[in-house]
Amino acid sequence: MSDNPPTRAAKAAGGQSKLARLLNIKPQAVQHWCTTGKIPAERVLSVEEATGIPRHELRPDLYPNADSKSAA
Repeated sequence: MSDNPPTRAAKAAGGQSKLARLLNIKPQAVQHWCTTGKIPAERVLSVEEATGIPRHELRPDLYPNADSKSAA
């Protein structure tokens, strides 16, 4: 299993099944995220809330890090 944002989120939640339960979705969905390395845009905020992992780490393409903007 690679160390991508969905995998880190699953680990933070206590596993893929636990994250799925927290989000009230099927474990297969979380497994798919971990395989593809991408969390759907509509789930980013709920994953952030459930795991404490910031949205800019979960989907930097949608939520750029504010610190990197100010440094430019």
